[in-house]
Amino acid sequence: MFEMLVVNATDVRKNFGRYIDEIVRSKPIFIKRSRDYFMGISMDMTKELVKDVFFTADKYVEDDGSVTLSLCDFDIVANSKDESSALDSLIKELREYALEFYEDMDFWGSDMNRKKQFKRILKVLLTDDVKEMKENIVCKAGRS
Repeated sequence: MFEMLVVNATDVRKNFGRYIDEIVRSKPIFIKRSRDYFMGISMDMTKELVKDVFFTADKYVEDDGSVTLSLCDFDIVANSKDESSALDSLIKELREYALEFYEDMDFWGSDMNRKKQFKRILKVLLTDDVKEMKENIVCKAGRS
């Protein structure tokens, strides 16, 4: 069935504007160039694909009263005076990591454990609003 949906890259090139309009306004397009397949998809549809992606952070209250958040499945940790500011720091670090991941996809994507992070990386890259990003991180009490 997938093969029935595929459009040849030459046809896309000849009618580029029409295909872009179809991708943005209607539906994703599956494209084949030689042996390579890829999909053109609108940003809105991509955001829809990752809308149910959430993050979990373990929360630790330190002896000095500060809060440490450790993002599960990522090597990202932030510490600050309270949970809100620790969460701000965690999001800042996560955004920096997502950009590094995206900019060097060949390196990061070759690691099987990191490859599993791809949906979450997309979620971060597509979420501009800090408030929305905060709503997508669930903080739970960590185990010491």
